[in-house]
Amino acid sequence: MPRTAVIERNTKETNIKLELNIDGTGRSDVQTGIGFFDHMLEGFSKHGFFDLTIEVNGDLDVDGHHTVEDAGIVLGTAVKEALGDKAGIKRYGSFILPMDESLCLCAVDLCGRPYFAFDCEFPVERVGALDTELVREFFYAVSYSAGMNLHLKMISGGNAHHMIEAMFKAFGKALDEACSYDPRVKGVLSTKGALA
Repeated sequence: MPRTAVIERNTKETNIKLELNIDGTGRSDVQTGIGFFDHMLEGFSKHGFFDLTIEVNGDLDVDGHHTVEDAGIVLGTAVKEALGDKAGIKRYGSFILPMDESLCLCAVDLCGRPYFAFDCEFPVERVGALDTELVREFFYAVSYSAGMNLHLKMISGGNAHHMIEAMFKAFGKALDEACSYDPRVKGVLSTKGALA
């Protein structure tokens, strides 16, 4: 069965349509209105081999918060829906990704229970049109909407662009591993018999 999801979310703050294919090739079409955020989502898609189409029309006249947070909510919801009962998947994934002077650790558990840990301080408040404090908000929204345990730790950093890019790419790689099938897994990888 194809592991895909199409999610639409419309509020007074944002209108979002997202299509996700877990078993893709890394193709993306991303339009959020925030150029640097687009670039990061494209990196997540490419390095995680997820096909991702997302269009966000948000209240950028206010600021970028609703656009970024709501995109995270919708992406997390799509991951949860596309994975279904999670039968046969590895469940866990991790990756340490270097990006020039920056080194980021990302670990994922698709356990069905949301938890988020974020260990990073950015040296500047903005990269392009993206407020760096919104990076945490995005990943928090993804983790809670998907029901995943997500840890992000910046082991070393310096340039905020590199730091954020390392995070998004590491997340793509770790999530790809967690979503991948292992023929040894019968049903779900849990002594409880469910990942929910």
